[in-house]
Amino acid sequence: MKPLKPEELRKLSLPELQQRLQQEMERLFQLRQNKAMRKLSDTASIRITRHNIARLHTIITEKQRAQKSA
Repeated sequence: MKPLKPEELRKLSLPELQQRLQQEMERLFQLRQNKAMRKLSDTASIRITRHNIARLHTIITEKQRAQKSA
């Protein structure tokens, strides 16, 4: 699992970002389930996914504020 790059995320539209956020949240849920069942070998993927979710939230907020001011 690689961290998402903010430069690439800023190129996406707001609906695409929201869809990507939903996918990452579902992924985090699956990772947490696998961790609880002791099926997860790469525990760093949970941290990376959480950081990706935070990046997505930040960029979504930036785009929403830009739309309001424009």
